[in-house]
Amino acid sequence: MDLLLVLFGIIILLILILKKVSPMLALLIVAVATGLMLGLPVEKVMSTVSKGIGSTMGDMVMVLALGAMVGKLAEDSGAAKKIVFVLVRIFGIQNIQWAVLLTGILVGIPLFYNAGFVVLIPLVFTIASAAKLPKLYVGIPMAAALSVTHGFLPPHPGPVALASIFHADIGRTLIYGLIISIPVAIIAGIFFPRAIIKLPKADRAHQKLDLQGEENLPSALKSFIIALSPIFFIVVGTVGVLITQNPSIQHVLVFIANPTVALTMAILITISIQRMPMQKAMDSCVEGVKGIAMIILIIAAGGAFKQILVDSGIGEQVKTLTGNLHVSPLILGWLIAALLRVTLGSATVAALTASGMVIPFITAGASPELMVLAVGAGSLMLSHVNDTGFWMFKEYFNLSLKETFKTWTVMESLVSVLGLAGVMLMSQFV
Repeated sequence: MDLLLVLFGIIILLILILKKVSPMLALLIVAVATGLMLGLPVEKVMSTVSKGIGSTMGDMVMVLALGAMVGKLAEDSGAAKKIVFVLVRIFGIQNIQWAVLLTGILVGIPLFYNAGFVVLIPLVFTIASAAKLPKLYVGIPMAAALSVTHGFLPPHPGPVALASIFHADIGRTLIYGLIISIPVAIIAGIFFPRAIIKLPKADRAHQKLDLQGEENLPSALKSFIIALSPIFFIVVGTVGVLITQNPSIQHVLVFIANPTVALTMAILITISIQRMPMQKAMDSCVEGVKGIAMIILIIAAGGAFKQILVDSGIGEQVKTLTGNLHVSPLILGWLIAALLRVTLGSATVAALTASGMVIPFITAGASPELMVLAVGAGSLMLSHVNDTGFWMFKEYFNLSLKETFKTWTVMESLVSVLGLAGVMLMSQFV
């Protein structure tokens, strides 16, 4: 009976989202309504909502805010554009997809999905025009790369929120996510478009790309430092702790591996090497945080709904019902997130809603880091007309609905299924 009430709450959430109600407000309304339907006292409902918001946000709000600052500084400094030019020059026209894919991954790490898409799409069109290639042939690698970073890699909102909820180590989540993301991005971003798009016949052996506008951009070294410094600190700190036995060095490594510290150092490094006027740098940081303010509020409201599900015992009921299925908790976590993604549209909302149902799987022994990645993969499944990413891709590439389903939706589903396969493979070794 309780599960039917939760399903009814999710249906209300779907209706509110379809009616264009803000996901933050919709989640908050449904959290309160579901708590009352499940029989929690009014005082308990509101204290649970406050508890969920506080426990979900915690240190995460600083990680999201600082990550947005790093991304905006990378965008405003021109580092993202410079990385495109450098990689296109290195890979050449014969391997242009690889250049765009790698660019998407490098730029997608500091930039959130929508920002990365808007920054890179003009460059993708320029490259496609200069190389005389179909826009989708060049654009799908970019979209696939941004999608895997959005679903699997901190400091993106979904993975950061899930890591906070599941008490997963962000450093390990990042390392595991990188290991899974690269092959998934290659299959969905390189081999998939090559299988569905026929290239016009042309002699590309001696063709050269003439890309304009590189003069006022930062150097290649500065650009890569700006984009990758937070990842460098987190990965070096996390791996270093596992290698060294010296307690003093371990303390330092744990400190720099902390995402808040790593992102703060990245901001200081960016301002320093770019020699940006402090006022200009701070204005960029403010604009970056403004851009994710609603995302932070959606995550907070999602945390409230999650806590309602936890405190009402729904997660334990899901665990009991699935106990005799002999299915990996990672697959169940992926499946629940995938069903919510298809229903609700938003990957972040789907992941947060699923988290309240799968927390008992963590206490039963499932790796919290791998559960973050499994739920993140599920939240990317079968994007369709209720997802803003679907429409963004459709409109920018001027596609019909049928063409968008055949390209974007299939690509997202590939990323989701291959992500789960990678998680299951990794679960055999960690």
